[in-house]
Amino acid sequence: MRQKYRILRNDEKNELIIREYAELDKETLSFLCEERFKREDVEAAIVKGGGALISALRTQNMYPPSLYAKKIAEMVMEIYSADGPEKREGGDKHMTEVFFDDVEFLKIPSDEPEIAEETEEKAADDIDNLLEEDEMEGNLDDKNAIKNIKSSVKIADEESLNAEGNT
Repeated sequence: MRQKYRILRNDEKNELIIREYAELDKETLSFLCEERFKREDVEAAIVKGGGALISALRTQNMYPPSLYAKKIAEMVMEIYSADGPEKREGGDKHMTEVFFDDVEFLKIPSDEPEIAEETEEKAADDIDNLLEEDEMEGNLDDKNAIKNIKSSVKIADEESLNAEGNT
């Protein structure tokens, strides 16, 4: 899914406005949500660092994933920096847009885990040990092993399964 966040610093009302858009229909971005933040709250969070700013910008209605939130926070810091708006070429000095496409994040190549030779050798040894029959044959040949089992539960011969007579 493609998403867009429009970040606007409104100096007239001393607030930051973030609007979230998402591609619900093919090639059409639909407005989802708008959040407004007090300028002093945003500036205080910027002073505390990126993590604090991300926490301040996340709300119940707008909670972007970490990858998105980090980029949004960077853009907010740029807008509020002393020389940020002057650096921007063309357009509104106090407004920026950030585009995201989930496909970009899903295509991250993953490294395949390396199999250590020790693990392979150990697995082969374990299989060999299971296949050895010398210990197992000795235990299975003892026919008296079952007769010599001592149980802690004893049943009297006279009280065996005669449940019908006790009604």
